[in-house]
Amino acid sequence: MGDIGEQFPPHVLREYALLADGERGALVGPRGDIAWLCAPRWDSDGVFSSLIGGAGTYAVTPVGRFVWGGYYEDGSLIWRSRWITETGIVECREALAFPGDPGRVVLLRRIIAVQGDAQVHVVLAPAAEFGQQRLRELHRDDAGCWTGRVGALRMRWTGGGDAAPHTDGHRGRQLSATVSVPAGAHHDLVLELGDTTCALEGDAPDPERLWTATRTAWRETMPELGDSIAPRDARHSYAVLRGLTSSGGGMVAAATMSLPERAAQGRNYDYRYVWIRDQCYAGQAVATDAPHPLLDDAVGFVAARLLDHGPQLAPAYTVTGDPVPDERSLELPGYPGGTDVLGNHVNAQFQLDAFGEALLLFAAAARHDHLDTEHLKAATAAVSAIEQRWRDPDAGVWELDDQRWAHSRLICAAGLRAMSAQVPAGDAARWSALADTIVADTANDCLHPNGRWQRAPHDQRVDAALLLPALRGALPADDPRSIATLAAVAHDLGEDGYIYRFRQDPRPLGHAEGAFTLCGFWMALACHQQGDPAGAVRWFERNRAACGPPGLFSEEYDVTQRQLRGNLPQAFVHALMLESAVQLTGPATHRDSTGVRP
Repeated sequence: MGDIGEQFPPHVLREYALLADGERGALVGPRGDIAWLCAPRWDSDGVFSSLIGGAGTYAVTPVGRFVWGGYYEDGSLIWRSRWITETGIVECREALAFPGDPGRVVLLRRIIAVQGDAQVHVVLAPAAEFGQQRLRELHRDDAGCWTGRVGALRMRWTGGGDAAPHTDGHRGRQLSATVSVPAGAHHDLVLELGDTTCALEGDAPDPERLWTATRTAWRETMPELGDSIAPRDARHSYAVLRGLTSSGGGMVAAATMSLPERAAQGRNYDYRYVWIRDQCYAGQAVATDAPHPLLDDAVGFVAARLLDHGPQLAPAYTVTGDPVPDERSLELPGYPGGTDVLGNHVNAQFQLDAFGEALLLFAAAARHDHLDTEHLKAATAAVSAIEQRWRDPDAGVWELDDQRWAHSRLICAAGLRAMSAQVPAGDAARWSALADTIVADTANDCLHPNGRWQRAPHDQRVDAALLLPALRGALPADDPRSIATLAAVAHDLGEDGYIYRFRQDPRPLGHAEGAFTLCGFWMALACHQQGDPAGAVRWFERNRAACGPPGLFSEEYDVTQRQLRGNLPQAFVHALMLESAVQLTGPATHRDSTGVRP
């Protein structure tokens, strides 16, 4: 069989599609290779980790020469890999059974002979603990069902009864088969992986029932989102956010870890955790349309963490609400240009703006009458934390060195103002007064001589995050500081229709890092707020295109090479894409155009 890693080397990120069920996610590449899947949950060890140089893959690949394509079934994360071969067309319909069971992975793959007979190679070689634990105790029953163990996980595979077992050269086993499907017919493969809480005994699952249940569940969970300027893409972003959100309400920041933002720069992180800020972005985005379930998920998860930890709120948690582990290396090669990093140093940071974002989230829920007594207690806890800590240096939105970042303080002021409109007069007056004090303090040490906001007291640079205070209501859109900041961001950080976070150094913007698609959508919202609909749409459309064929956004976009950089998919980008798509259909709050153009 040869080395699996050599047979299925990594692809550029724009070619990967995401399968997700809320509890975990998989990436499937253009050769039908599952290059990434952690099981049983997001932050578990990898079972298929060839993406970062680990062992293990699961591939369904056409025999002979072919070219690749694919698409998502509307309003779902059901992906159809589509290959044009020399003799016809073959598809593989792929999904994680939805909604997911926290203890049991069910990966569905249906090989469809769309035109002509289809013939595909199938390879199944799971390897738990990022490749350290190989498939063992392999057994085939009389019905052609394979069972085995891989690390602490139990495995069952149906539909591959004719597969041949092989040694993998590492004291483990793997299975391979050539599957032939007559024209117009299909063949199902169902892979199950269960932890110790999940028994895989009994009759094998019926693929037809699983497919029907999955399609029905996606249909029932998806809102129409028709009142937007890009309904299909808005629905896709909602599907991505739903796929990243667990049954406990926590939404991971991305499905992956260790994908480099810049080659050989040491900037690759583990994002398989719930960032409070990112989840607040997602909840606020959903609320711009209607109080869909993802809003309640965000409110519930964030409120629980605030009630548990108050002013000691961590920036991120696991989906079960536990601490994020410390960083460590797995001693794997990593994705080309990167290394391998498990865990995240964010667990040692303080991020002040998370309290302001939580209040903005709660205020959005309150406007839809989706804030209960416990949530109000959490809002009060967030206000108390701001009262105690707003003068403290923090790591800021970009998670850098501790400073008194202007963005952090102003977002707290925005949250206080938004939430003061939802509480009794006494609290409202006190919270509004605190917001006034914070804005005045920030203006005292972070107002640039040119009249715009600057990053920090001793850092005069422009920062795209400073578009947010006006967007979120810390101060009016027509305040001269808001208008000056928007103009400065467009002039200093805009390039070819994209926006960078801030200038890292004197080099050209794209030499230091990629453009931040998140910031591009902020720019679209800011132009819309200022009464420049044409500019808003241009920024929106440019950044909406910063994805690959599966429509997934990463954190950064390499403008020159038109490539995705960083972990995939990045939830907060999908959140702001969704918010922009909805907001840009409505009226702006301030009609005096600044003339800003991409």
